[in-house]
Amino acid sequence: MSTPVSVGEVPAGVTYDLRRAVLRPGGGDVVWAGDESPATFHLAARDADGRVVGVVRFSPAPCPWRPGARAAWQLRGMATDPAVRGSGAGRALLAAGLAGVAARGGDLVWCDARTTAAGFYERAGFTVVAGPYDKPGIGPHLGMLKDLVPLTPR
Repeated sequence: MSTPVSVGEVPAGVTYDLRRAVLRPGGGDVVWAGDESPATFHLAARDADGRVVGVVRFSPAPCPWRPGARAAWQLRGMATDPAVRGSGAGRALLAAGLAGVAARGGDLVWCDARTTAAGFYERAGFTVVAGPYDKPGIGPHLGMLKDLVPLTPR
């Protein structure tokens, strides 16, 4: 099943409702340090009716598993509406985010992935490099990363 979505950059505040519903249903902070940093960008996937069905944040941040990386970025707060899971909305969001990081000079993307989402990230080319480990109040996670390879030689 494929649902057409459009993906675009949005202000951080647009991501908070879906972060709350999907990532912190039991409560917890959905406004994070760095959300308003000029270097951070947020994306939203919208369905044909304009409803936000997926969100994600990317920000430059040192990778804990590859501290020497030249231009590492963290993927954080990826959430898709359960009603559209498996429809391609998450893949579209991730592809747009990786392209956005590459366009900004990033060469590595890393994340603390929920163990339940690891397969999604692996299918997108991420590799498990750490874990499992517990994030208190959230649950088990794996450290994952993806090298971004330029499409043309430098």
